Amino acid sequence: MKLHRNARLTPNGRKLLVERILGGWSVTEAAIAAGVADRTAYRWLARYRQGGEPALEDRSSAPKRIPHKTPARRVAAIEALRRVRMTAAEIAACLAMPLSTVSAVLRLIGLGKRSRLVPPEPPNRYERRRPGELVHIDVKKLGRISIKGAGSRVTGNRKSQHHRRHGRSKRGLTGWEYVHVAIDDRSRLAFAEVLPDERKETAVGFLRRAVAFFAATGVAVERVMTDNGPPYVSYLHAAICRELRIRHLRTRAYRPRTNGKAERFIQTLQNEWAYGHVYGSSAERTAALPAWLDHYNYRRPHGSLGHRPPGSRLTNLPRNNT
Repeated sequence: MKLHRNARLTPNGRKLLVERILGGWSVTEAAIAAGVADRTAYRWLARYRQGGEPALEDRSSAPKRIPHKTPARRVAAIEALRRVRMTAAEIAACLAMPLSTVSAVLRLIGLGKRSRLVPPEPPNRYERRRPGELVHIDVKKLGRISIKGAGSRVTGNRKSQHHRRHGRSKRGLTGWEYVHVAIDDRSRLAFAEVLPDERKETAVGFLRRAVAFFAATGVAVERVMTDNGPPYVSYLHAAICRELRIRHLRTRAYRPRTNGKAERFIQTLQNEWAYGHVYGSSAERTAALPAWLDHYNYRRPHGSLGHRPPGSRLTNLPRNNT
């Protein structure tokens, strides 16, 4: 129950008021003790005599009937037309109704946004049986740190950032750098590098180094999953996968959740490494990445792994045998 902020009486206070009157107090005395007018005391006494203790609860202020309410059949017609993805304006024209009425009905039935027409998909959680069976690869673009210091995420001043327009450099331009990430589906062991671009030559170079990193931990990469970006659909990338004897899987179009482990790792990487500290330069931020990765892989608790680090799932690692 939601009481008015200035209400003098709660249901318990009303009950006490009535009990005092029925117990021998005068209406005036009980009203003064409760801090209300005699008229209010008489009203609650009458309601109690009519309906007992339940009558002392607040009543809904909603009207019992609305003469101009949209008929249920018309609401059903609006919903049916909305289900076939008609806009509110199209429905209003089709049913000869005011647009404001149609919009209000759509909001009332929860179909005001087109995204509500498709029910949300259940989370697709899965985990491979052994390390190396699938490695997720993705790229995150980060703004370089200006020579003037930290950007708007730290200072809140967007004037400290500089942009590239029409492919031409502006005065003081900082530009972008690209963090390529690879994370093992089973163990969540991660590898990342800060590289100058996301071209196919850069992507295949990162793939080679990522495979070597996992091999050094005793993990043989069998499959990699990427999105459908130009570097990953190139002939060069396909040739390197054949050379390394790795099967290449691609996510479905417009479905980044298929590569969700990489997406989630990127969020952690941004929050704890890229934007979790104040760096004086991009080089300083890049130099801090290996130490953060070591912390993530071997010391940081991971919620999906029973609050143990990813390295705990690699039994052949020297640091796990000590």
